[in-house]
Amino acid sequence: CVAMSLKEGRKKPSIQEPRFDYYNWTPDEEVELRDDELSHIVEIYDFPSEFKTEDLIRAFSSFQCKGFDINWIDDTHALGLFSSPIAAQDALRMKNPMMKVRPLSESSNATKAKARSCSDYLLPAKERPQTSAALARRLVIGALGVTSNQTREEREAERNKLRQAREQKHLDVKQREDAREDR
Repeated sequence: CVAMSLKEGRKKPSIQEPRFDYYNWTPDEEVELRDDELSHIVEIYDFPSEFKTEDLIRAFSSFQCKGFDINWIDDTHALGLFSSPIAAQDALRMKNPMMKVRPLSESSNATKAKARSCSDYLLPAKERPQTSAALARRLVIGALGVTSNQTREEREAERNKLRQAREQKHLDVKQREDAREDR
């Protein structure tokens, strides 16, 4: 038994063929996007690699109040996420000597693939709701057991502001429901 195993141990080792041939790799076929698919996204490209997020946001500052966000692809490519396709079309008309903008349907394959792969996270940017520090202030004051240095008029103004925001939110919801019923 032992002699037999020695003979087997001297066998020429077999070479296993690789499962993947990385030397002959070719990029996947072209990623196709319809013009209406992800139309709230544009590709921002050809800008200096030294640019930071703040620089891109500053270039699109007119869209900040409507909702705008940046998603980076690499040092000189980024996706601009707008609140609507109309806002994205407006951004395409902008001229900036430091960068170029094109629709996602005309972008590079890498950008299309990135946009398609994380499309769940690339929802239209929404405007951040107005906030108030009233609740935080009340919780901190209650936890610390100190008295507030806020005047009665300031507290009342803050309550009115919150009440108006709540009423506006209810009005917006009602208008959306009425618009759905009219369809």
